[in-house]
Amino acid sequence: MIDKALPSLRAWTDAFSRVEIPVLPGSVAELNQLRMIEETKGTVDAHTLADGLANDPLMTLKVLVHVSRYCTRLSVEPPETLVGAIVMQGITPFFRAFKDTTTILEWLHEQPDALSGLIKVITRARRAAHFAMGFALRRQDEDATVIQEAALLHDFTEMLLWCHAPKLALEIATRQKADYTIRSADIQREVLGIELGDLSQELMRLWQLPYLLIKCTDDHNAADPKIRNVMLGVRIARHTQYGWDDPHAQAALPDDVGEVARLLNLSHDAAYRLVQGMDN
Repeated sequence: MIDKALPSLRAWTDAFSRVEIPVLPGSVAELNQLRMIEETKGTVDAHTLADGLANDPLMTLKVLVHVSRYCTRLSVEPPETLVGAIVMQGITPFFRAFKDTTTILEWLHEQPDALSGLIKVITRARRAAHFAMGFALRRQDEDATVIQEAALLHDFTEMLLWCHAPKLALEIATRQKADYTIRSADIQREVLGIELGDLSQELMRLWQLPYLLIKCTDDHNAADPKIRNVMLGVRIARHTQYGWDDPHAQAALPDDVGEVARLLNLSHDAAYRLVQGMDN
């Protein structure tokens, strides 16, 4: 476990590039069940596997990193989606590669506060992916699946922080809850010496993940509609994580909804109804 800030972004990147990525218990249960079906009936395909695992951002990340390394050895472009990654790996090799996967319950069994914090981030990531997909479909974006995946993975370094530096993650979460007016990035720099968004980009480039996925999670290029699509999904999920009537949500949502209205060419009221309807 890392219990104090590392000296540089490169140090954080080196440390996190090699860490274990534990996954949700449901993903391991799904893998075990589908493995039995494949061994007895041989009827499991990539879409079935992806459907069972796609709601787990950590499992999605684990698969993409594994397959991107495999593609690097073959000197081919990595697939952009979870389905594509499973197809590239092959069903039997896929089951073999993830046979002994650690769950977050096993990894954090002595860290209940960290487990709770991690689950909150995962829940938020799922909501972000749901919003982002809804916006992408409304825009008829041909890369809607990648946009959904990018929103799901946008905060993966925060998840890894809860797994591998829980004291620091708890300090950040405590400060954020104490004062919503302070930007998350500012708190991250104070506690970690870096911004988690920068760490995400460095890790994805190091792992040689698909270019479009890296692009869609880069908040520094918000002029691109695909990136705005992802960012708005992430922001709305973050701002409403404690409910639509939470003071933080009430303060932040008008700007968020205004940007959704511009992205989708809707009135402000229509955009608000759309966004809130997505969450029901």
